[in-house]
Amino acid sequence: MAGVLVIDDDAKICQLLGRIIGEMGHEVSQASTLRAGLEQVARGGFDVVFLDLALPDGSGLSALPEIMAAPSAPEVVIVTGTGDRSGAELAFKSGAWDYIQKPFLPEDVALPLTRALQYRQEKRTSERPKFLRREGIIGDSAPIKACFELVAQAAGTDASVLISGETGTGKELFARAIHRNSSRAGANFVVVDCTALPETLVESTLFGHEKGAFTGADRGRDGLIKQADEGTLFLDEIGELPLNIQKSFLRVLQEHRFRALGSSHEKTSNFRLIAATNRDLQAMAAQGSFRQDLLYRVRSLTIHLPPLRQRREDVKALIIHQVAQICDHWGIETKGISPEFLQALQTYDWPGNVRELINTLESALASAATSPTLYHKHLPPAIRLRQLREPEVEPPAPIIEAAEDLSPEGDLPTLKEYRDSIVAEAEQKYLTELMRRTRGSIKEALRLSGLSSSRLHALLKQYDTPRFRND
Repeated sequence: MAGVLVIDDDAKICQLLGRIIGEMGHEVSQASTLRAGLEQVARGGFDVVFLDLALPDGSGLSALPEIMAAPSAPEVVIVTGTGDRSGAELAFKSGAWDYIQKPFLPEDVALPLTRALQYRQEKRTSERPKFLRREGIIGDSAPIKACFELVAQAAGTDASVLISGETGTGKELFARAIHRNSSRAGANFVVVDCTALPETLVESTLFGHEKGAFTGADRGRDGLIKQADEGTLFLDEIGELPLNIQKSFLRVLQEHRFRALGSSHEKTSNFRLIAATNRDLQAMAAQGSFRQDLLYRVRSLTIHLPPLRQRREDVKALIIHQVAQICDHWGIETKGISPEFLQALQTYDWPGNVRELINTLESALASAATSPTLYHKHLPPAIRLRQLREPEVEPPAPIIEAAEDLSPEGDLPTLKEYRDSIVAEAEQKYLTELMRRTRGSIKEALRLSGLSSSRLHALLKQYDTPRFRND
């Protein structure tokens, strides 16, 4: 018997799901709000969560990473309304197991639940690497842990992998992690930057050439595909590969045989393919700028890397790691980091992701020169000005005003008791105003407050802060 939680504000849907799941022999719990659901998930014990995307106190999609990071790491089945397909697609990219659309039949619920439970059972019994080599990949947030799980799955197979994500999210680092943890770790990891392939030499670069194949070919040379024999071929930004080469490469991928320029015989290469892109290949295929049949071949497994703004919990660890790395590389003493410097970087949106963060830290370290500590003034002007433009939540009344509450006639509390009561009152006022200004949007509240997701939810629960519906 499995434990299943239904999070949906529609009482009839909860009742129907509860009956279907109960008749399958499983124990069902229900929650009508996101907050109540998160509280139940945090206590653990659930194998599967049926999650509605539109809840009265927040978006189910924004809470998906927190649910998946719960102690029991439940599988999540999204429950969507008509026209909510885009939300389901985003949920898949975040690691959701499946989705069902309202209205639904009993079999629409039974199959994804059965498969999810079967998958969990197989996960428990199958052998997994005890240690995942993850050199250079920093972070332990729920979104990045979900990516590590997929890396472990990919490393245990020889299937082609497509890694998608915005520029600067670390796609090559994850590709290398798959290679290092696979059975091909001892062979070459060959990188092909498809954006830098010279148009006139694409075929020669990939397939190689014989002596005299073209002007200037004074000797034969193996191409990158042959160099990846028994190892991994990484096609970075595969969406930039010319259409005529896509056709030739599709055959190589299917048969692992190819002909070098000027050669009369074929060569073989037993490579494993990992590709990366920051573009929507499905949309490109629909427009005819990327071959649909090649897309099918390259995405046997898919890993979508979250942007840095969606894993703010990792920013501090990234900063500490990168500052130490840069200082070591430059041959200087590791510098300290002031709280103001750290907060400015934790609240910034990082449109360029980890790559932009590293460039920013290099700039700050250069600006700091001989200073032993990094301060807010060492940051690039663009980031400092961005902080000034950010809307701020008005702070609660200064603490000194609370001193008026002390009556000269009453009992005088201890300093700790007095300080704790003032801090609690200030936090409660701040959270109430935060929820009012963001209209209950957890994502916006995290951005404004600079708090981690777990800390924000803990404070909201502690003070029983009312949520304002985010219409």
